[in-house]
Amino acid sequence: MFVLKPRLRRITYVTAFEVIAIALSTVLLTILSGMPATDSLPIAIAVSAIAVIWNYVFNMMFELWERKAQILHRSLKVRLFHAGGFELGLFLFTVPLYMAWYRVGFVDAFLMEIAVLIFFLIYTFVFTYAFDMLFVLPQHQGERERLA
Repeated sequence: MFVLKPRLRRITYVTAFEVIAIALSTVLLTILSGMPATDSLPIAIAVSAIAVIWNYVFNMMFELWERKAQILHRSLKVRLFHAGGFELGLFLFTVPLYMAWYRVGFVDAFLMEIAVLIFFLIYTFVFTYAFDMLFVLPQHQGERERLA
């Protein structure tokens, strides 16, 4: 168990998450496209960069909307809207990219994105769980020691 300050923890999280995600999604895209990994690695890197940038921009816009709408609590409905909005935006970026890169039609690109989305739902859960086991926030350190 490692204790990191919040800022370093966030940087470590996003860096480790994206590096592993690029490696795993390269394998997944190689399988889905039937093309060599050398063709899928650049698209995996591009999608990762798009996701990171979109995440930053989308969350900034979402939080601005929350302030203007005076949303004080993120209910299940608000969280579903947040997740759906993020994924829809990512979909609008990635499907045309898959179509152009792999020279496939909309349906094939759509199915690739669905497969990638399902993969990332599972990957994010597993990665976050493992990360939280390894890297504890300073304010939670005593709590973890009590439970051990």
